Amino acid sequence: MRKLVMFKNAVLFAEEGWIEEPFVEIEGKRIKSYGKINDLEMERRHSAECYEYDERVYIVPGFIDIHIHGAGNGDAMDGTDEALQLIQSTLPAEGTTAFLATTITQSVAQKRTALSKIKEVMSRQSKAGAQIVGVHLEGPFISAKRAGAQPLQHIRKPKLSLFHEFQEAAADAIKLVTLAPEEENGLELVRELKKTGVVASIGHSDATYEQVVEALKAGVTHATHLFNGMRGIHHRDIGVAGGVLLHKELTAELIVDGIHVSPAMVRLVYQTKGADGIIIITDSLRAKGLTDGVYQLGGQDVTVKNNRAVLQDGTLAGSIIKMNNAVRNMMTFSGCSFEEAVQMATSNPAAKIGIDDHKGSIKAGKDADFVVVDKDVQVKQTFILGKRVF
Repeated sequence: MRKLVMFKNAVLFAEEGWIEEPFVEIEGKRIKSYGKINDLEMERRHSAECYEYDERVYIVPGFIDIHIHGAGNGDAMDGTDEALQLIQSTLPAEGTTAFLATTITQSVAQKRTALSKIKEVMSRQSKAGAQIVGVHLEGPFISAKRAGAQPLQHIRKPKLSLFHEFQEAAADAIKLVTLAPEEENGLELVRELKKTGVVASIGHSDATYEQVVEALKAGVTHATHLFNGMRGIHHRDIGVAGGVLLHKELTAELIVDGIHVSPAMVRLVYQTKGADGIIIITDSLRAKGLTDGVYQLGGQDVTVKNNRAVLQDGTLAGSIIKMNNAVRNMMTFSGCSFEEAVQMATSNPAAKIGIDDHKGSIKAGKDADFVVVDKDVQVKQTFILGKRVF
């Protein structure tokens, strides 16, 4: 099925640049073509679907969140259809059209159950919500010293056979693994991930800078939520955080809520790594989109109040930020351009997990995932696989 959609008082952020007063032609779930409305024949204009806006809007690629545990009272570890569908139905309101369902450190049995359910839902998901494009395996191969909100009792030493057990349960849907490479067998697992095409991400790690360098040589290419759950910077050992800033070949996730990382530090990261080296994530919990209260994360009580989510001991336990707000914060905190902030939430994550052949930018032949936002990055509409879902 083919349809033509026109957008008046709008500008389209395509791969090649901005297009004023655009149309998008959709065939099935993909973009067939796009251009300026004025270039369309009058007959085609009359038969087109049309959206007109009172204030100027911007049509950008759908946001891709590669680190998200939950939203709308659903968590990827719940292991149920309902939980995953709650996440999928909640995210379009913030402009997120695709995501990696992210696990937390739990028992092997719980992990297997959750991974199997994620893959099952992936195989039959509809266009009605954000698309699950894979799994981010966060834990159990992490450092107990830098566990953060990850339950200590389920942390395991890196083990190839256990990773393959998880990957089998997920039917090869695991796209990214967070691990502490300094742990016993850590580098061996990094090399195996590289060999099998899975992104190896350093995170929840107490590695020294020298160990970071060894991890890079083995195949680590990414860093999980920079500054959070990792050895920080000291002038005698720049640790994991310093290593991530120093090495351009490492992309870095950032939680841009102003709580996990200060605005000044966000600016420093931008000035150090540039737009190409940053991926905006939410690391959000089931509490996103809900009222303040007490929620569950990996069997632990998490108290949400005034936009902060903490364990009973005060440890930060993920965020409740929406992706569109994180994109706006990125511009405010770092001084980056609108285009750069969008890049950090679209084409950068798509390229990192290897789905940029069909997602992450607006181009003929790619999935028709795009979001209409105003100048404050407030979401007006969200289209997923050619269907308006918000």
